[in-house]
Amino acid sequence: MRVANFNGGPGSLPVEVLEEAARDMMDWHGTGMSIMENSHRSKEVVAMVDEVVADLRALLNLGEDWAVIFCQGGASLQFAMIPINFAGPGGHCDYINTGLWATRAYKEARICGSNPRLAATSEDDDFTHIPDVFDFNPEAKYVYLTSNNTVRGTQCQHFPTNAPAPLIADMSSEFLSRPVNLEHFGLIYAGAQKNVGPAGVTVVAMRRDLADKARLDVPTMLSYPSYIKNDSMYNTPPVWNIYISGLTFKWLRRTVGGLENMAATNKIKADTLYGAIDGSSGFYRGTARPGSRSSMNVTFRLPGEDLDKKFKKEAQSEGLVGLGGHRSVGGLRASLYNAVGRDSVDKLVEFMAEFQRRNG
Repeated sequence: MRVANFNGGPGSLPVEVLEEAARDMMDWHGTGMSIMENSHRSKEVVAMVDEVVADLRALLNLGEDWAVIFCQGGASLQFAMIPINFAGPGGHCDYINTGLWATRAYKEARICGSNPRLAATSEDDDFTHIPDVFDFNPEAKYVYLTSNNTVRGTQCQHFPTNAPAPLIADMSSEFLSRPVNLEHFGLIYAGAQKNVGPAGVTVVAMRRDLADKARLDVPTMLSYPSYIKNDSMYNTPPVWNIYISGLTFKWLRRTVGGLENMAATNKIKADTLYGAIDGSSGFYRGTARPGSRSSMNVTFRLPGEDLDKKFKKEAQSEGLVGLGGHRSVGGLRASLYNAVGRDSVDKLVEFMAEFQRRNG
């Protein structure tokens, strides 16, 4: 029996995707072998990757002025690739710091020799909100942000429109959960393991005019133009991970009906859980400010750490797994990624009410 999976990443995948992958495991499309055993340069695999890109373009409404590539190394490698490609040694770049992953990206830019500065930060408020006042450097080559913060449970409800340079965003934990206007963006990326596939592939979409500004004197496997020129196949790409992500893209298009529908469902799930938290008379306490709350990662606490631990243990025994907060902050967290069903959220809310009845 499948559990209600609230893990922060790797996260829940659609059952339809898992079932199709299982059927294809021994014989993918009549090739007599799994897709993991096929040559990445075979016509079948090349066609599969092209189809994955086409489905993603349709979901994000991307024109040919955008390139789509698949990288390895997770979001953490992007922390370095971005400044190496677009800022370089001593180059200026702005960062909006909203939590752990933005902090790491900022530090990585320094390690790479670039000259990052903070255009805004909510660290003095323990990262409980998304800043809305910015001090941009007019010499910045880009402005970096994390659109959804898995650790702190915050999410950008609006994006800066007055930045002096293209926005670059880590969208890993909210990728394809809602429509996003990409007018002011130059690059977005997402580690697949949060919301669309298994760990091991990072989806990157970037404007071609930004890619044209990338430095050329960088190692090949850190160069965005290398990925674009070689259709993500300069070396062997993570074929299985791309394939699973592609099945998820099709699920979003055909079963869900697109990102507008996905956003509506995600709002219902988030509203249900936040309603239970807010209606608990303080027994459950959300850690993010209401105006910055994430629809993907709901973070909350109980009156004491002992109750937090008891809640997690008893929830797991009821088939509600992955509810522990990030190790850096503790507490509780329910990740409501696209594939987490409304029934799972309803089950969690029912458990919360019963737990409060017995322990409140």
